[in-house]
Amino acid sequence: MIRVFLVDDQSLVRSGFRMLIEAEDDIEVVGEASDGAEAVAALIEDPADVVLMDIRMPVMDGVEATRRIVRADLGTRVLVLTTFDLDEYVFAALKAGASGFMLKDARPEELLSAIRDVAAGDAVVAPSATRRLLDHVVPSLPAAPATGPDPRLDVLTDRELEVLTEIATGATNSEIGARLYMAEGTVKTHIGRLLSKLQARDRVGLVLFAYETGVAGR
Repeated sequence: MIRVFLVDDQSLVRSGFRMLIEAEDDIEVVGEASDGAEAVAALIEDPADVVLMDIRMPVMDGVEATRRIVRADLGTRVLVLTTFDLDEYVFAALKAGASGFMLKDARPEELLSAIRDVAAGDAVVAPSATRRLLDHVVPSLPAAPATGPDPRLDVLTDRELEVLTEIATGATNSEIGARLYMAEGTVKTHIGRLLSKLQARDRVGLVLFAYETGVAGR
């Protein structure tokens, strides 16, 4: 059973998510909070598997709450929910350690699938919003070092760089396989090597790395 904790300052939103989730056989809601501080305190006492985290809340926003949950090393993964796909706060939450983000108007089956994916250790970045979000915040990223490319790129093969570039667009494994003419299993192997070589936590980390280093065009 996947244990989910809801964090949103609107009680009606939390109620809607609770009704959706509790209709499933493999997911349950184990708690909820109306702000980040309340959520952090509750999760330290009783960690959940996945947190559905709103971004803009009083007392403590979703970015700081995500940062504290990740630093506490509770084994809890954070899925950010936002109304705005061009919200720079989402990028900050991903940098803070969130395992991905979804738009609040996503279809119910998409949200449930995202919860299951995150609980399984995968990262979720809504493909439809990934490029727009990153294009919005990329100009504020630090410039690449004047001395040349990031030295971590030297350990990557040409094929791994191609896969990394596709990941940065929000492409799924099957889409990457189709574009690069390789089996989906081979795509997964390349992603595993990228995660290991770049010491990235998950797919979100690869997306951020690709943009910060210029692998993905700015």
